[in-house]
Amino acid sequence: YRFFGEPVVEACVENGASCIDISGEPQFLEGMYLKYNEKAAEKGVYIIGSCGFDSIPADMGVLYTRDKLKGTLTAVESFLTVKSGPEGSCIHDGTWKSAVYGLADQDKLRKLRKKIGYAPVPVVGAKLKRRGLAFYNQEFKEYSIPFMGSDVSVVKRSQRYLHTVLHETPVQYGAYVNVGGLGSVIKLMFAGILFLLLVKFSFGRKLLTKYPEFFSAGRFTKKGPTQKQMDGTSFTMTFFGEGYSEGQDPQNGKPNIKICTEVKGPEPGYVATPIAMVQAALSLLEDAACLPKKGGVYSPGAAFSKTKLIDRLNQRGVEFSVISKPEV
Repeated sequence: YRFFGEPVVEACVENGASCIDISGEPQFLEGMYLKYNEKAAEKGVYIIGSCGFDSIPADMGVLYTRDKLKGTLTAVESFLTVKSGPEGSCIHDGTWKSAVYGLADQDKLRKLRKKIGYAPVPVVGAKLKRRGLAFYNQEFKEYSIPFMGSDVSVVKRSQRYLHTVLHETPVQYGAYVNVGGLGSVIKLMFAGILFLLLVKFSFGRKLLTKYPEFFSAGRFTKKGPTQKQMDGTSFTMTFFGEGYSEGQDPQNGKPNIKICTEVKGPEPGYVATPIAMVQAALSLLEDAACLPKKGGVYSPGAAFSKTKLIDRLNQRGVEFSVISKPEV
């Protein structure tokens, strides 16, 4: 999307067509907001990014958790687990390239955000602590690391919109991925350090994009997964939410209520992503009365919070459910 996405958005806005994409690149998503939000609003069209695995499970998962809590949800952490069958799993190198160029351009993203001039999202309730680069997770009995995708930035944009426009209580959010035992963590640390060193130089970026299989230990390939690999792969995203029961003031004291929900579905990249995108498009067409009043560039949570998108996804195999009921 960084290289080829903008002409599509521009053409849609100019010709009065709404547009959905499956980008997981914050720089592209937020750049389109800066350049086209006002024009899209004038034309009455909706430009909705990140409608794939990045980031519908996370963004709609936070809203689902909020709606299932009887009280005020103030913070959520999500943990992604990807299970693969005997054939293993791999990811197409397009995702790898997005990561390479995204990390190389972090300064540009910071400048872009300064230009947009986002209003800070207020912290309601106890501040959500950021966890370390790797930690042992008692809930899953394995190690977890921060999720490097666009989910946190997308959820934050949704929460900012829902707070500033609809005056809803903003939810703090942290995203993590479960990686297995200590051996996996050590391998990932070494790979991560090498990646960060190489990504700083154009020569290093060339190497990383030319040999994704080598530098990712076979995780990313130019061919992408086989049909057997896709059939054997699934994901679960587990959300741990905390907040304040009805009648409790979130500005006073510690959270006194918890909830656990999950979103689970088939292989994320090639099976869950098209399901999410098509159902988002149907919500755009069929739930028009429930969309934000005016057009613009939106994140999924901002655009679809009042639509039937979650019901649609549930019927298509991307399932949202409550694991443990809120307990005071």
